[in-house]
Amino acid sequence: MNELLLKAVDDRVDDLVALTADLIRFPTVNPPGEAYRPCAEYVGARLKKRGFEVEFIRAEGTPGDTDRYPRVNVVARFDGRSPGACVHFNSHIDVVEAGDGWSLDPFAGIVRDGKIYGRGACDMKGGLAASIIAVEAFMEVFPDFPGAIEISGTVDEESGGFGGVAHLAKLGYFSRPKVDHVIIPEPLNKDRICLGHRGVWWAEIETKGEIAHGSMPFLGDNAVRHMGAVLRAFEDELFPALDRKITRMPVVPDGAKRSTMNINSIHGGQTEDFRPGLPSPNVPDSCRLTIDRRFLLEEDLGTVKSEVTDILDRLKRERKKFDYEIRDLMEVLPLMTERDAPVVKAVAQGIMEVFDREPDYVISPGTYDQKHIARIGHIYDCIAYGPGILDLAHRPDEWVGISDMVESAKVMAIGLNILLTGAR
Repeated sequence: MNELLLKAVDDRVDDLVALTADLIRFPTVNPPGEAYRPCAEYVGARLKKRGFEVEFIRAEGTPGDTDRYPRVNVVARFDGRSPGACVHFNSHIDVVEAGDGWSLDPFAGIVRDGKIYGRGACDMKGGLAASIIAVEAFMEVFPDFPGAIEISGTVDEESGGFGGVAHLAKLGYFSRPKVDHVIIPEPLNKDRICLGHRGVWWAEIETKGEIAHGSMPFLGDNAVRHMGAVLRAFEDELFPALDRKITRMPVVPDGAKRSTMNINSIHGGQTEDFRPGLPSPNVPDSCRLTIDRRFLLEEDLGTVKSEVTDILDRLKRERKKFDYEIRDLMEVLPLMTERDAPVVKAVAQGIMEVFDREPDYVISPGTYDQKHIARIGHIYDCIAYGPGILDLAHRPDEWVGISDMVESAKVMAIGLNILLTGAR
């Protein structure tokens, strides 16, 4: 029967290419959240024609949601002829800004030399299209399948997923008994299964000062200089300590097997939001630093935070007038789905049949929407698997290979067959 599945996917190659190109042509740029509704409606209309029940769920009240930029998600479900498990394919429809350096229109969906180019081609509209084709091929070959299939197109993954998967998970869309297995077609390479991701802690540190005339800085207290002391301590103490921590998790690339922290942004002074313009003649009384700390399965979140706050508290004791506040922005624990989980074994079998080799099992250096499925929905039978090369994501001339999408769709179709019918 798998031969019939493979043929059913091959019969849909032209449709797969056209679908991917159409999805790219929706400029679903986040921020601010352009074209979410028309893209979701396009996906929903296609699946409704295939017999799916389709819902559009706006995440009102979530970050960025406005009447101009509504956070609209689409969830489609097809119930089989008899009871059984539910397999859910979740893809995000938002993309990052195109940026500079493109040699072609980033939202034209250009097909050339076996590739489809455009912002989101790789991350992850090619994955969404491949999952839809895989499901349609499966339903043709197994019209009487048991269980249920769901496909969702969700928003805001690139900014944390709060208006997308997190919102839906809070509403019960990612929880048992509604859903049993989840596949997220992120671009982790067609012969690799991503079991999870490192942990993340985002925080904002603010150093305090006292405003005064810039010609007499001795009358004030410079918050930017205080932040300089923080940065020096991070360079001398924290970064070397993080570099010594190595995980057993199969994180790719190798550099991400260590703990890392990125200084995401720094803002200080009274003229930071006024450009162009002359500097203000003031001593800055506030300086803010945003950190992006990625941590390992072996690390405890409390320890991760204390490594930063211990430095800040010591500076408060040792440095005259030093004072600070720290605010948590986001915290997510590391995740690693077990290799013997049903969804892992099913997709691994698909990779074996399509590529005649065992898959590589990897962990993503950054988080993706699996975090919400686990922490809110409490579904742990979840992986990321999809076409595309992660290194191409967010870069100029982003592309996805047509053959990669076809082969990934075949893997997903075989995995779906195993999860719903018990085939081997």
